[in-house]
Amino acid sequence: MHQVLRNYIADKKVVLTEEEFNHWVSLFIPKKVKKHEFLLNEGEIAKYTYFTVHGCLRMYTVDNKGKEHIMQFAPENWWLGDMESSSKNTPSVYFIDALEESDVLLMDNVSWEKSLKEIPALALLFQRLMQNRQMATQKRIIFSMSSSAEERYLAFMKTYPSIAQRIPQHMIASYLGITPESLSRIRKQVVKGSR
Repeated sequence: MHQVLRNYIADKKVVLTEEEFNHWVSLFIPKKVKKHEFLLNEGEIAKYTYFTVHGCLRMYTVDNKGKEHIMQFAPENWWLGDMESSSKNTPSVYFIDALEESDVLLMDNVSWEKSLKEIPALALLFQRLMQNRQMATQKRIIFSMSSSAEERYLAFMKTYPSIAQRIPQHMIASYLGITPESLSRIRKQVVKGSR
């Protein structure tokens, strides 16, 4: 798992000394997560940030009618966590679970904050990642209000190319805010159009 983090840091063009890297890596807790196992339940305070080494996680909420609304998927090399619950120490409105058997690295909130204070290069990296996430969230909101379901599906395929065939279609539909039947129709149209 350490090599995965080393590759991740190198891919993001972050330069850490060996001492900084070893210190950072020592703060993670490796965890094997079974398919459908929960890492966070609604109402709990989010205590960890998660990094997916292998597998796929999802973060979602359930409305008062029992309908799931998927906020994010986290395949390999993606981070996931409820920042509001972590930073404000308030109950989470989300569930986080594994869609596949997964290898995950967890870091508790205190260690996370400490590592960002002690290792400036990591602080800059995660500041950049948070800015990118904020921009992606804003783009997704605008896109969901102004784009067709087909355009949203094509954007999903671009964002999550590694998992489109690995996760159930009803979950992709939930992420897109459409019915599974609509997704099936869109997929058929896209396949016809690509011939």
